[in-house]
Amino acid sequence: MTYAQKLDALGLTLPPVATPVGSYVPALRSGRQVFTSGQLPMCDGALLHPGKVPTDVTLEQTQQAARTAVLNGLAAIAGVAGGIDAIERIVRLGVFVNSAAGFTDQPKVANAASDLLADIFGDNGRHARAAVGVAELPLNASVELELLAELRE
Repeated sequence: MTYAQKLDALGLTLPPVATPVGSYVPALRSGRQVFTSGQLPMCDGALLHPGKVPTDVTLEQTQQAARTAVLNGLAAIAGVAGGIDAIERIVRLGVFVNSAAGFTDQPKVANAASDLLADIFGDNGRHARAAVGVAELPLNASVELELLAELRE
C-alpha cells in the first residue's frame, strides 16, 4: 500500500500548503532531505485550538491540533518532493507546546503527532524527536512542529 493509499484508508487528506506568514518557505529540499518550517495547526484558514495548555485548551484539543499540524507539514514536504509517496522516511519531529506554568505533558502532545506518522508510514514513520514547552507561539497557537523527511532515491 502506498502512503497516499494509507492516508486515504485512514480517512485523511493532505490540506493545501499553508501560505507563510513571514519571510520563509513552508519546506526546503536539500539533497534527499526536506526540512519544514514551523507548522501550525491551521485548518481551512483558521487556527485550530489556540491558547496555552491546559489553561486555555485541553490536552486532548492540543493533541488534535498536533495531528493537524503534522498533516500540514506532510503537505509542505509533498509539495516540494512531488507527492507523499516520494518520502522514504520521517527522520525527526520537533514539537513546541504553548505551555502554562507547571504543564509537563509535552510528550503526550508530541505522541499524537508521532503516532499519526507511524500510522501513515509504519516503521518508516518512527523518528527522533524533541518535545519542548514554550512560553508563547506565533498567533497564540497551542502547538507548532517541524519535520525532517528523507526522500526516496
